[in-house]
Amino acid sequence: QVQLVESGGGSVQAGGSLRLSCAGLRNIYGSYCVTWFRQAPGKEREGVASFSDDAVTSYTDSAKGRFAISLDNNKNTLYLQMNSLKPEDTARYYCAAGPGRYCTTTRAQNTYNDWGQGTQVTVSS
Repeated sequence: QVQLVESGGGSVQAGGSLRLSCAGLRNIYGSYCVTWFRQAPGKEREGVASFSDDAVTSYTDSAKGRFAISLDNNKNTLYLQMNSLKPEDTARYYCAAGPGRYCTTTRAQNTYNDWGQGTQVTVSS
């Protein structure tokens, strides 16, 4: 397992933007899936945005049109650009990586091998 490192979280007002980073990715799987998850207090962790090795992206409905996931292979870093943030986006955000090309935000979390410790995002109204 690899320990991924997230950064870029913080406190913003509604309507603001943040860009999260996830460093430490490694491509040892051949085909792979990398996903941003989030967990709000009292709620289950949910997938927010996914990126497959053939550059196919998927988003949960609440993120569509506002968030953008991207991968810099040269830097082994995954990003999540978050715009038009809402108070309901408040959560701890995690990145995860796992083998296999099947890659959606609903892919089972136990199929990911590498996780980060998370970065907190707080959006005030």
